[in-house]
Amino acid sequence: MNTVKLHDATLNIVDEGSGPTLLLVHGFPLDHTMWRHQIEALSNNFRVIAPDLRGFGASTGANDRITMEQLADDMAELLDRLDIAEPITFCGLSMGGYVAWQFWQRHASRLARLILCDTRAVADTEEVASGRLIMAERVLSEGALIIADAMLPKLFAEQSVRQQRDIIEATREVIQATAPATIAGALRGMARRSDMTSELPSVHVPTLVICGEHDSISTANEMRSIADRLPNANFVEVAGSGHMTPLEDPHSVTSAIRVFLL
Repeated sequence: MNTVKLHDATLNIVDEGSGPTLLLVHGFPLDHTMWRHQIEALSNNFRVIAPDLRGFGASTGANDRITMEQLADDMAELLDRLDIAEPITFCGLSMGGYVAWQFWQRHASRLARLILCDTRAVADTEEVASGRLIMAERVLSEGALIIADAMLPKLFAEQSVRQQRDIIEATREVIQATAPATIAGALRGMARRSDMTSELPSVHVPTLVICGEHDSISTANEMRSIADRLPNANFVEVAGSGHMTPLEDPHSVTSAIRVFLL
C-alpha cells in the first residue's frame, strides 16, 4: 500500500503492475478491497491503481458533503501526483460510476476508456434523496452498523448470500469500519448528484457496461438502456450476481474487462 497526498486529503492506494493505467474506483460505503481479485489478475497486463476514496478505508479528507465532482477531481489530482499523463481507463462501481460520469465531464482529455459496473445515470428522486439525508443523520447518531444492515441485503444476489458467506461478512466488516462522518458526507453528496441521462449520447469513449443479473439497485434492464444510449458501448450481464459483481463473480468480471482492454 502507498499513500499519496492531495492538497486537502491523503489517499491510501494500491499501485501494482505496469502498462496502460486502469483506475478502479470503489462503491459506497466500501474501499479498494472490493477490487482485490481484479487487482491481482489484471496487474499482469496493466498498471492497476485502486484508491480508497477520501474518508474511506485508510484515506483522510472526509467533509460534511463529499460530492461526486470533488471525488472526480481527487482522481485527476491523484494521477498528477503519480505523474500519469496518458489517458486512462476509468472503472467505477455504483458510487464509483457516479464519480466516473463526473470524471468524463471534468477531465475528458484524461479518459481513454470507461468501465461502468452496476451503477446509474439518473439522479435521485426527491424521495430517495430525502431518504439519504435522513440516513446520514441516523448514521451520525447511531453508527455505521445501521447502514450495513440496510445495505447488505441489497448488495448481493440470493445465491451469493447462500453460497458466499465469506464475502458478505468481509463486506460487512468494511462498512462497519467506515467512519460515520464519511458515510454521512457521501450520502449527502450522492443525494445531490447530477442526472447524466441526457449526456449519454455525448460519451464517445469506448465503454464497457457490466451489470449483475439480479442487481436490485441498478437493474440489468436499466444498465442495458444506458449501454444502448452510449455511442460506443458493450453490455455484459453477469449471470447469478447482484450489485457486487466484482466480488460475486470475479472471474466473469475480470474476463470481461480483459477482453475489453486487450
